[in-house]
Amino acid sequence: MQAPEHSLRITRPDDWHLHLRDGDALRWTVPWSAAQFARAIVMPNLKPPVVDTAQALAYRDRVLAARPPGSDFEPLMTLYLTDRTAAQEIARARASGAVHGVKLYPAGATTNSDSGVTDLRLVRPVLEAMQREGMPLLVHGEVTDPEVDVFDREAVFIERHLQSIRRDFPALKIVLEHITTSHAVDFVLAHDARDARGAPLLGATLTAHHLLHSRNAMFRGGLRPHYYCLPVLKRESHRRRLLDAACSGDPRFFLGTDSAPHARGAKEADCGCAGCFSAMHALELYAQAFEQAGCLSRLEAFASHFGADFYGLPRNRDSIELRRQPWSVPDSLPYLDTRIVPVDAGTELGWRAVCDAASQQQA
Repeated sequence: MQAPEHSLRITRPDDWHLHLRDGDALRWTVPWSAAQFARAIVMPNLKPPVVDTAQALAYRDRVLAARPPGSDFEPLMTLYLTDRTAAQEIARARASGAVHGVKLYPAGATTNSDSGVTDLRLVRPVLEAMQREGMPLLVHGEVTDPEVDVFDREAVFIERHLQSIRRDFPALKIVLEHITTSHAVDFVLAHDARDARGAPLLGATLTAHHLLHSRNAMFRGGLRPHYYCLPVLKRESHRRRLLDAACSGDPRFFLGTDSAPHARGAKEADCGCAGCFSAMHALELYAQAFEQAGCLSRLEAFASHFGADFYGLPRNRDSIELRRQPWSVPDSLPYLDTRIVPVDAGTELGWRAVCDAASQQQA
């Protein structure tokens, strides 16, 4: 719902794709996300990865311990799918009540994905168990074939793999995460099967940086490593198609930041890490994108309703306010014993989220 022009109050949003890292990093990453989001789907690509329910529950405890005093931020855990994942693990994960998805990383596709799936035929029994248990499959949709151009990896993955997964497991809930191409939008729109609750069986998350930027951002005036992510930013025509999908009011498209913290030195290196850090100002970035597209009134459903509905969770009851208040994104922020550079560092945004003070305190 849209308040007067100077402010916008929406149901408190959730982040349906988030990297928090582990260990000391949680002292920074958890408060950043807790300041804006009530819940988050937490990615399992740690070192070592979170491959079973016991590890997911232990990781959840570490995340909860890093919450600021008074915060009720809820981490929604995931398992990392490997060639050796046992089908029986899916029933244990579902029974835990804490695991809400299983993440498919093609081996070598992105950060800490070396343990990912090498051949989808090896995980068919797991996919069958997930379909039976109603456990969503969260997909990093890129091939790793070195002969495929990096800008085509998502489209080729859809053609080679995702179409057959959808065909062979028609009742499996699937989230195609951080989509970047018109091919992905078309794939989602072409599949409108629903579960018993009437929720879509296929959904997609969209990041703020893919809504705001084309691949030109990586090369504006020189090489800009803090815009380098995987899947990589694409052509302007793809960006516009993503924005149309986000603004469409279609419940199959919802918010997932894919905020991926890397220390400044790890990004500005001979072989820099992939990932854009957006957790500390994600909602403001989305508001910027939606306002530029003339669809600010549809931000609430995209950010706060559709993801919860897809996952079969109640919508949040509290709210958050966005105020029209120009401010500049910091050039960098403290992180561990170094600094981290947020996406769009140094630029001016037109909206500012008014967050719970307790959520912003760092341990």
